[in-house]
Amino acid sequence: MTQNFHTQVLDITTGTDEVVVDLTATCEAFLRERADGRDGLLNVFVPHATAGLAVLETGAGSDDDLLAALRQLLPADDRWLHRHGSPGHGRDHVLPALVPPHATLPVVGGRLVLGTWQSVCLVDTNGDNPHRQVRLSFLG
Repeated sequence: MTQNFHTQVLDITTGTDEVVVDLTATCEAFLRERADGRDGLLNVFVPHATAGLAVLETGAGSDDDLLAALRQLLPADDRWLHRHGSPGHGRDHVLPALVPPHATLPVVGGRLVLGTWQSVCLVDTNGDNPHRQVRLSFLG
């Protein structure tokens, strides 16, 4: 079996508020163009020190619950040693240790395999950087 590697970089504007951005439809569109019905792996990577990726349910409050939990775990106050940027910005640099900057997902028959309620989401708590990139890579 011949394996192919395809990659694409997405430019996403997240704004200045904490946000969970659902990337599922974009990932599926990428696979329709690139997977050609093959099995393989989709890697999603955020090349930023202050953002991460999560696979979770969206639209039923779980995305807001995640942001609320992150606010409790990583408050935007002056406790952080990393102090450049807006007040509390040091917490944004700790985020990727809890919400990793990557996810590798199965692709079967050219389609992303997720659970019924799962979505692929960009998690961004850093209001100092409203522009993000996400790299999609398919190996199959």
